[in-house]
Amino acid sequence: MAHSLGLNVIAEGIETQYQQQLLLTEGCTHYQSYLYSKPVPVE
Repeated sequence: MAHSLGLNVIAEGIETQYQQQLLLTEGCTHYQSYLYSKPVPVE
């Protein structure tokens, strides 16, 4: 639905490459999770 409205989708909580691949096949190309980086300070 978000894509039909021209919005980007950001998936959170991705823990495995398999989950990321499933989302990619559904058109979700933006991710935020510990799989890529742990939280870092603003500085």
